[in-house]
Amino acid sequence: MPSAPHEALHRIFQEEPSLFSRTLKALDIPFPEVSSLSVVNTDLTEILPIERRVDTLLQVKSELGEHLVIIESQGKRDPEKPPAWAYYISYLHAKFRREVVLIVICQHASTARWARGPKSIGLPGMPTMTMWPIALGPDNVPAVVDPAVAAEDVVLAVFSALAHALSRSVNAILEALAPALDTLDVDDAGFLAEFIEVGLGDTTARQLWRKMMSTGTYRYQSEFAQQLREEGQVRGETRSILLLLERRGVAVDEAARARIEGCAEVARLDTWLVRAMSVATVDELFD
Repeated sequence: MPSAPHEALHRIFQEEPSLFSRTLKALDIPFPEVSSLSVVNTDLTEILPIERRVDTLLQVKSELGEHLVIIESQGKRDPEKPPAWAYYISYLHAKFRREVVLIVICQHASTARWARGPKSIGLPGMPTMTMWPIALGPDNVPAVVDPAVAAEDVVLAVFSALAHALSRSVNAILEALAPALDTLDVDDAGFLAEFIEVGLGDTTARQLWRKMMSTGTYRYQSEFAQQLREEGQVRGETRSILLLLERRGVAVDEAARARIEGCAEVARLDTWLVRAMSVATVDELFD
């Protein structure tokens, strides 16, 4: 099952699709001027074969026409992924007759270097198909360590923190990001604070962020911060699940709320937390 950091790395583009063009612009990666963006259903399963699902799929309109952008989160080198990526690209191109762009997001620089190298299918020296993924990782995503720069584009700064979750720069990024969130609406800032908490996963950076959220004086600090001090990890996990469901517009009835709030198993809550990022109904949370 995908981990919370895996989900957060690509799902931030679903929460804020325009982050796609801003990220490429920040990295000086050429792409036609974008006029509109929308999130597309990620299910690529055909009638009979195995289920195939991309992480995030965006529909992009630019001066050159309409494109589809696949955004994949990749934790480590995996020889099984290039064939899957080739399937995604060829399937979408054949079905929608649109140009397809593949972006791979990594938290390890070595994984990013592997991902952005050419991936070929065919005979040596005679490739039938060659992919050149755009790979984003700590080796090319800027570390946003200036609070003023973070305040100019908070979501891009959030992405910077997630991409650098395992790098030495992450502490400085979080120190810049915390005050930058204060420039947003309280609800939006609170949601992003929770999103960062989930996306950092089981890292020392997550512990630093928790400490900042429980001891700082930022106006957006949610009830979650108080619960961390008063009730510990279980209550924090519970609050995150309910907040994510609420933010995504998933209705939570009293029975489901009681079940979530009554759970004291951290492992089960972690599973529900990951599912809360993608379920369409609260019942899917418990499947």
